[in-house]
Amino acid sequence: MLSRFMSGSIRNLEREYSCTVRLLDDTEYTCTIQRDAKGQYLFDLICHHLNLLEKDYFGIRYVDPDKQRHWLEFPKSIAKQMKSQPPFTMCLRVKFYPPDPAVLREEITRYLVFLQIKRDLYHGRLLCKTSDAAMLAAYILQAEIGDYDPGKHPEGYSSKFQFFPKHSERLERRIADIHKTELIGQTPETSERNFLQKAQMLETYGVDPHPCKDVSGNPAFLAFTPFGFMVLQGNKRVHFLKWNEVSKLKFEGKTFHVYANQKEDKKIILTYFAPTPEACKHLWKCGVENQAFYKMEKSSQVRTVSSSNLFFKGSRFRGRVAKEVMEQSAKIKREPPEIHRAGMVPSRSCPSITHGPRLSSVPRTRRRAVHISIIEGLESLRDSAHSTPVRSVSHSDSFMPRSRSQATDSSDGVAVLSDESYSPSDSVMPTPVAEHSMELATARHVNGAPCSIEEEKESEAGTPMYGESGDFSADVKSGPEAAAGDSALSEVEQVNKFVLSVLRLLLVTIGLLFVLLLLLIILTESDLDIAFLRDIRQTPEFEQFHYEYFCPLRRWFACKLRWIGELLIKPE
Repeated sequence: MLSRFMSGSIRNLEREYSCTVRLLDDTEYTCTIQRDAKGQYLFDLICHHLNLLEKDYFGIRYVDPDKQRHWLEFPKSIAKQMKSQPPFTMCLRVKFYPPDPAVLREEITRYLVFLQIKRDLYHGRLLCKTSDAAMLAAYILQAEIGDYDPGKHPEGYSSKFQFFPKHSERLERRIADIHKTELIGQTPETSERNFLQKAQMLETYGVDPHPCKDVSGNPAFLAFTPFGFMVLQGNKRVHFLKWNEVSKLKFEGKTFHVYANQKEDKKIILTYFAPTPEACKHLWKCGVENQAFYKMEKSSQVRTVSSSNLFFKGSRFRGRVAKEVMEQSAKIKREPPEIHRAGMVPSRSCPSITHGPRLSSVPRTRRRAVHISIIEGLESLRDSAHSTPVRSVSHSDSFMPRSRSQATDSSDGVAVLSDESYSPSDSVMPTPVAEHSMELATARHVNGAPCSIEEEKESEAGTPMYGESGDFSADVKSGPEAAAGDSALSEVEQVNKFVLSVLRLLLVTIGLLFVLLLLLIILTESDLDIAFLRDIRQTPEFEQFHYEYFCPLRRWFACKLRWIGELLIKPE
C-alpha cells in the first residue's frame, strides 16, 4: 500500500511519461505521453502508426502489479488507470473478434487478426482436431515463408518452427506435406484469408478464458465469443448461451452471475466464483462490453449497466457496435496500405520462443482411447448453438496442468497425442504471468507451454494461473476434508456478504438523512410561503436554531465573501 501511494506521488510530479506498447508482431512502439493524456490518444497514435482504419476490433491491454489484466479505458486518463510506476508497458490485442473475418475490408486488418489468432493457437487457447491443426500450421508456413523450396527447406524443416505448445513428429510431417503439395502458389494474403476462414469455424474461436470455479468448487473457464457466452471445463464446453439469450450479467465481490432466458420461457442462473474481486469485475466488464458490441443494432441503444454494488457507478460500452463497424468499413475507399510482414523465425534461433516437447507416435487404438475424453462435447458451434442444453456437469478433467503420471501411460511412460483430435495443450488457460518459481516452471513444462515468463508478461498480459492466488491452490483436496473446507469457506463468505450489505445500507441511510436535513434547512430559511414551512418556522426550536446558529454562520460567510471581493478589486 505504501509503495503504491509513493508511486502515485512520483507520477504526479512528472509531466510526461514514457509508454511502450508491444504490437501483435512482437515489435514495440514507444512514445511519450502527457500526464493527462487519455487512452484514446495513445490508441489513435498506434492506429496511425499501423495505418489502421478498422480499429474498433482492437484494444490495449495491461497487467497491474497484482497480475490482474485490464483493458485500457479510452475516455479515461492513462496515468490514473495505471497502478505501476512509469515507464508503462502495454500490449495491442484483438478485443472483439470479427464474427466473420472475411468481411473485413482491408488487408492490414486481416493481417493483425491473423497474428492474434496465430498467437491464440500457440498459447493453447484455440482448440482443434489434429487435421485442422495441421492445416492451420501449413497456412502459417505458406504465409510467412512462401512456397516450398527444396534448396531452402531441408527434410524436417517444419520441426524448426513452433506453432503449438506441443506436437508430435507425425503432426510435423503432416504440416510439411500440406505445405509442399496443397498450398503451392498461394500468396501471403490468400493464405491468411484461408487461415482465418478455417479458424473462424472452430468452437473456441475468439475465446479469452477467465479462470473461475463453479458452485461445486470445480475449476472452470468462462469466455465471451462473437456468438455468445461459453463455459469450459476439462477441455469440454459444458454451457453455451447465445447473446440474445443472456438477459443480465451481475457480479458482487468474487461472485459472478449469468441470467438467461432459453426456449419455452426457461429461465436459468449460472453462478461462478472468480479468484479475486478485481478479476470478477474485469470478467463482468468484458461480458457487458462483448454483449453490447455483438448484440446491439446501434450504439445509441447501449445503456449504462450497473452491478448490485451500491457504490459502483456501473459500466458502459463506448464505441460503435459490430453492425455499425461493418457498415463503416464498407465505406472505406483508399489505396491498400503497404504491409510489412514479419517473417517467421525458427524457434531454435529465437530466444523468446521455446521448442515444445515432441510426442511420440503410438498405435491408433491407444490414441483413440486418449482423445475421446478431450473432444467429448466439442461439436461444431454452429450446429449446437441452437440446441445446447444448460446442465450442471462435474468432470474429473480440469484446466489444471496435469502431472506426469496423468499425462503418460503407466505401461511405457509415453505421452500420447491423437491424430484425430488435437488439443494444443492440456488447458486453454491464458498465458500466465507469475514470478519465476519451481512449481510454475514444472507445471508449464508438463503442459508443454513456453517457459519464458518475461516474454509472456510483455507479449500476452495473461491471467494468473491456479496456484497464484489464495483461492486457486495448486493442491486439490478431495473427500470429506475438501467438503468441510468448502462449506466453511462458503459460510464465511456469506457472513462477510451480509456484514457488507448491512454496512452499505447503514451508510446510505445516514447519507440520505443528512441530505434531507440540509434540504429542510434550505427550505425553511427560504422565502417560500407554504403552510408546512410556516408551522416549522413558528416553533421555538427553529427560532433558537435560526438566531443562535444560522444567523451568525450567515454573517460569517458574508464577511468572508466581502473580504475576498475587496481583495479581488483592490488596485495593485
